[in-house]
Amino acid sequence: MNRNRSFASLARKTLSLGTLGVAVVTAACAPESKGPQAASPDRQAQAEYDLSRDAFYKGHLREALDHSQHANTLDDTNAKALYFTAVIYLAFCSTEGMKSPDCRLKDAERFARKAIDAQSDFRDARNMLGNVLILEEKYADAMQVLEPLTRDPAYVANYLAWGNYGWAQVKAGKIDDGIASLRNSITEPRFCVGDYHLGMAYEQKGNLEAAEKSFTDAVEVPSEDCQALQDAWYERANVRVKLGSAAAAQGDYARCREIGGKTETGKLCAQLAGGAAPTPVIPIKKAATPAPPDAAPVEPPSRQASDAGHNTSTQ
Repeated sequence: MNRNRSFASLARKTLSLGTLGVAVVTAACAPESKGPQAASPDRQAQAEYDLSRDAFYKGHLREALDHSQHANTLDDTNAKALYFTAVIYLAFCSTEGMKSPDCRLKDAERFARKAIDAQSDFRDARNMLGNVLILEEKYADAMQVLEPLTRDPAYVANYLAWGNYGWAQVKAGKIDDGIASLRNSITEPRFCVGDYHLGMAYEQKGNLEAAEKSFTDAVEVPSEDCQALQDAWYERANVRVKLGSAAAAQGDYARCREIGGKTETGKLCAQLAGGAAPTPVIPIKKAATPAPPDAAPVEPPSRQASDAGHNTSTQ
């Protein structure tokens, strides 16, 4: 996958499905500033926020973090800049792994909470806070944050809240409740992270046929990001092994290997694929409608690529 495109989709796809289980939400769009020489501190902060976003979408995370931190220093009430700082910390977790010193979940939680303090109706920030709490294994706290979002008629992307809420329930051991919530999340048919998590829940429950179908639904969404959900291919292969479909499983392991052999999941797949050819992916028609972002559609269309569904939603 092209590195720049993958960063452009970080705000929509699950961070690292086998490790994180969280989708980074799309950062809120703000009015363009007139550049870093703007006179007032709030306008300078806005300019720094704009520079942070530009760096982020180019894959320059450290530069993006520097600009966002500068924006926060200039104006610690800019909810969008505070929120975007949390986005960047989670992006480090995705690209460098949970053990990276730059993957700082406590800081991500702190900035998500600051964004909410600065703007109480910042629903994407609440959704992100729920994501972070799940990563921190604070499942009860995550459910408390996320459940009201599922009932909020003003949250246009409430399928994300359902997805994260359902995953928190599953991680807390409430499998049946989690399945019900995750099924609510996939009423958005292109939300493939919801399908992936639903497959994980069914597999934990022992319903392998339903798990296989959900993983299949995830990787067959007509989106490059969804077709590149490495962990969905890996988990479907595992389920197919349990179902006695060894040849099909090896094809899935091979597809997983082709997506990326340097990740922990990719290394496992490479060991298990043998000499099998990768399972073919469904061709994406150019006219296909892009999948929705992992948050409210607040970025300009030019900044939105096809979606994998993120933490979002969570993992």
